[in-house]
Amino acid sequence: MASLSIQNVRKVYPNGAEVLKGVDLHVEDGEFLILVGGSGCGKSTLLNMIAGLESVSSGDIRIGERVVNDVAPKDRDIAMVFQSYALYPTMTVRENISFGLGLRKMPRAEQEQTVARVAETLQITHLLDRKPAMLSGGQRQRVAMGRAIARSPSLFLFDEPLSNLDAKLRVEMRAEIKLLHQRLGTTTVYVTHDQVEAMTLGDKIAVMKDGVVQQFGTPQDIYDNPANLFVAGFIGSPSMNFLRGRIGPEGFALEHGGATTMLPLPAALAPLATEPREVILGIRPEHITDAASARAEGYRPAVVAATIDMLEPTGPDTLAFARFNGERITCRIHPRTDAAPGRQSALAFDLSKAVLFDAATEQRIK
Repeated sequence: MASLSIQNVRKVYPNGAEVLKGVDLHVEDGEFLILVGGSGCGKSTLLNMIAGLESVSSGDIRIGERVVNDVAPKDRDIAMVFQSYALYPTMTVRENISFGLGLRKMPRAEQEQTVARVAETLQITHLLDRKPAMLSGGQRQRVAMGRAIARSPSLFLFDEPLSNLDAKLRVEMRAEIKLLHQRLGTTTVYVTHDQVEAMTLGDKIAVMKDGVVQQFGTPQDIYDNPANLFVAGFIGSPSMNFLRGRIGPEGFALEHGGATTMLPLPAALAPLATEPREVILGIRPEHITDAASARAEGYRPAVVAATIDMLEPTGPDTLAFARFNGERITCRIHPRTDAAPGRQSALAFDLSKAVLFDAATEQRIK
């Protein structure tokens, strides 16, 4: 096992396109790092640079104490799991798992012991004599993981490994990967565009956009304290609500169509409102609920009337999509409230959980 350090890494292609613009990250030995962002943000390019499949234009990548910029992929002591599984179709599961061990001249008896141990860990012992065509998607992914585990590398690299699976299997495999990391304790870098995977799997998350790390931290810190508007909107499902308006000593004023709605600011946000300024108020759907439930929980929220457009029951609660002063908002309400599409409902805003962003820079106001 080893730590991973990425220091001011840039990637510029011959045509002048700059894909990575000075990335700095540090992952401690045994940590699980998630690289998350939309298509084209540079996350897969960064993973390929760690693996040695892409060259580094400038900066350093260290695995442990060693700079690996010019080290061949086979000499980096890494194992990579691809989106496409990359299994050999003519080989059995046993042969696929042991293939890399044979290349490393491991004795046959030791190979068999390793394959048996890995197969038991991944619960695929009964599949060892099958070929990939005889396996389901989830079983193929386990075999791909088994081939990586068999090498006992210092670093695991996962490139969107669950994107080819159906929704139910993705949830199951996500749990398998997390349990596997807890058992093995190997430093892991995992690329995904799915923020739910990022939140549930990672010890640390790097949120990327346009080749820049927008925020790096623990899942909970990024969720509770987003650095800017992009991170706030990208992390969280459903995403954070954003309301444009002005803050001042009187509170948060939301204007639309000639009407103004004033929301009182809690003590936590009051120091940011000493002078009037244009802001964007961000608040998570779970911090907007039906007024009756909010009162039952014992806090004093700001209560406003909003028109319900649509309801999505989820079982433990209901997602309500509503219009408040012309703005579309998403909230979580009690499943047994009397809210209905087309009707007005009293919604409670817990503004003590809200965050403010500068309207011009879109950076969080601290």
